[in-house]
Amino acid sequence: MNEKQTSELRGKLQTDQVRIEARSRDAVGFAMARDPETVGRDSIDATVDEAIHSTELRLHDREKKLLRKIHSALERLEAGEINECEDCGDEIGFKRLLARPVTTLCVMCKEEREAGEAAVGSPSGQQDFVKK
Repeated sequence: MNEKQTSELRGKLQTDQVRIEARSRDAVGFAMARDPETVGRDSIDATVDEAIHSTELRLHDREKKLLRKIHSALERLEAGEINECEDCGDEIGFKRLLARPVTTLCVMCKEEREAGEAAVGSPSGQQDFVKK
């Protein structure tokens, strides 16, 4: 990768990092401001509030994982290894990195992994069933 491409990826990763960190601060504020003991709420309001809170916490957890991937990608970028596939060692194309800067796999290796996951079922361990 040339310096312009490296700089472009760094900017994209840093922008994503700032955005996610800001959302994390918002999520902490959301959790701290939550008042589960509001008087006069009916069970439907309480259920909706709980569902919203649960969704926010799941989103926050996913963003924490993405933030770790961004930090790792920035480290690999600085080491000059961001465009190296962790499975086969081949080069990861710049267009792929622009689309998903946190990727660690080339297209071929990613497709092989997805095919393997599809053969054994979904990544969560549950089988995918198709109605016939």
